[in-house]
Amino acid sequence: MIRFFLRRFVVAVLVALTVLTLAFLLTRLSGDLAISIAGPNASQDDIDTIRRVYGLNRPLWVQFFDWLGRAVQGDFGESYFFRDRVAKLIGERIPITMSLGLTGLAIALVIGLPLGILAAVREGSWVDRAVSLVALIGQAMPSFWLGLILMIVFGLKLGWLPISGTGSWEHYVMPGVVLAFSAIPSLTRLTRSGMIEVLASDYIRTARAKGLTRFSILVKHGFRNAAIPVVSITAVQLGFMLGGSVVIETVFALHGVGYLAWESISKNDFPVVQAVVLVLALLYIGLTLLADLLNAVLDPRLRT
Repeated sequence: MIRFFLRRFVVAVLVALTVLTLAFLLTRLSGDLAISIAGPNASQDDIDTIRRVYGLNRPLWVQFFDWLGRAVQGDFGESYFFRDRVAKLIGERIPITMSLGLTGLAIALVIGLPLGILAAVREGSWVDRAVSLVALIGQAMPSFWLGLILMIVFGLKLGWLPISGTGSWEHYVMPGVVLAFSAIPSLTRLTRSGMIEVLASDYIRTARAKGLTRFSILVKHGFRNAAIPVVSITAVQLGFMLGGSVVIETVFALHGVGYLAWESISKNDFPVVQAVVLVLALLYIGLTLLADLLNAVLDPRLRT
């Protein structure tokens, strides 16, 4: 198990270094950062001064290793627009993004897993086709469009839920539902296919022959063995939700990391953009690593 963890950990570190390098290079390839900071009406002397103050006149590889050394220590520099430490800005907003992502994941699991099990048990029936239709609609529906529809219906027309802000748990309901709709199709389909394969296996027929209850067969013997790919896709979907929160937080005016990224992109605040990309990527990598470890615990064959 230790060797398995070390192998996965080395891969995770290499992926993190790759993402870190790309985040740095892409901001530099987007244009002259000194001009972006100074503004279109700045003189050449102002631009040269900004290059010197922010170290943009140094070789690219020197800038990269300087940023890498500080980033490893948790120092992402200072925001040009907010005039504050980038690490502080992200630290203040990451709880909102995490709360939103966990809310969306919880809703997706509560809806997606039972639908997948139900479709597998009723394979080929109208129930199975109805679940497949729901999954198809959820996958095809644009998240921003669904968010606007929910705001109009439940926020403006009915007045049941607030349409913006983070004052209470009610503010996370509609954004969480929108995020969940993007994850429900994959969770449902994967649960369905896994359960169909497991329910056709010999040990399930043996369990039925022993007279075990239907609930015990489905949950204890069936879903437990079908849950391995579901664990992986759950971690991946949570990573997608955290990364995709940029659109949802902008629509619902939730001031999380996603909204911070949108503000920073619009203001050419590249230290914040770099840090947000890196933090979200590290969260995604950590979740996939955790999923690999959980799968290894559930299925010892994966360790070899």
